Amino acid sequence: MSALPENLKYSQSHEWVRLEEDGTVTVGITDHAQALLGDLVFIELPEVGHAVAIEEECAVVESVKAASDVYSPVAGEIIAINSALEDEPELVNTSPYGDGWLFKIKLAEGDDNGIAALLNAAAYSETLS
Repeated sequence: MSALPENLKYSQSHEWVRLEEDGTVTVGITDHAQALLGDLVFIELPEVGHAVAIEEECAVVESVKAASDVYSPVAGEIIAINSALEDEPELVNTSPYGDGWLFKIKLAEGDDNGIAALLNAAAYSETLS
């Protein structure tokens, strides 16, 4: 497993979150999650404009081994999806923290959007042992 990027936040269900300068967040699945799944062959992404709640199922990743739900680690509105994954789902395998991002969310207003409850890299790493 590669080192966990320190600039990201993590959920216990293996999603990562990067807070962008404009206040939005980018979401993907961790290197640990993609490694467990194996070679990804299909990704079903959420619709732009869809409002998501914390821990809501909002995407599906399918591999040669299994299909797995992806949960929104925060509350807000889907504002972008990584359409490159439609033709190249393997980007999640080769670049889980880069080109393999899944979707972007405009955070819900207020303190209950879930961002504060996410884990830092050290705390997430402890959940893996």
